[in-house]
Amino acid sequence: MDEIKLFVKKSEQDFEGGFVVSDRDENLFKTALDELGGVLARVDDSQIDAACKLLAEARQIAVYGCGREALQVKGFAMRLYHLGLPVSVVGDMTTPPLGPGDVFLASSGPGETSTVLTLMRVARDVGATNLLLTAQAGGSAAGLADATLLIPAQTMANDQGPQRTSVLPMGSVFEGALFLLFEVMVLKLKSLTGASPQAMRARHTNME
Repeated sequence: MDEIKLFVKKSEQDFEGGFVVSDRDENLFKTALDELGGVLARVDDSQIDAACKLLAEARQIAVYGCGREALQVKGFAMRLYHLGLPVSVVGDMTTPPLGPGDVFLASSGPGETSTVLTLMRVARDVGATNLLLTAQAGGSAAGLADATLLIPAQTMANDQGPQRTSVLPMGSVFEGALFLLFEVMVLKLKSLTGASPQAMRARHTNME
């Protein structure tokens, strides 16, 4: 098979084959990456460590997010399972009931997502610990949280008018930051749990 190459075009001259990235596209990539890096640089390391400790010590973990945040949260749940942690995704029929000693991890960038607020109240009422990932420290969700991991990114709470700061649409910066943050949390949890790469791979599904 011929080697597949990625060509970056620096001029307007056409060429055959490959994938063209214009100067303007390159600038957009750089801007988006700089925005993500700036957000993650402002995340409090102590909050990350506290969140990882809660997850590592939880009797059970249930996770939830809405929309595109849900995709990131589900990906994180998969890695938590690979680490050997007892995790489920709220909404799946196999999600067990929560209670004392359990952690409900919820993502709500804008901090006012109605379903997240409802589920956090349910978790609180049964004695579970609410761990919230949000961009709005003063939001309603933060008021229900036992622990908050603040991700200072643009969301749909502030993506219009003079509040808008990102070249990316709506909540994309928050969602992108979630992915990278979760990857770092997996590395920290790997150290906390002592999970080996071999054990993690052994837990990966063979039903794909």
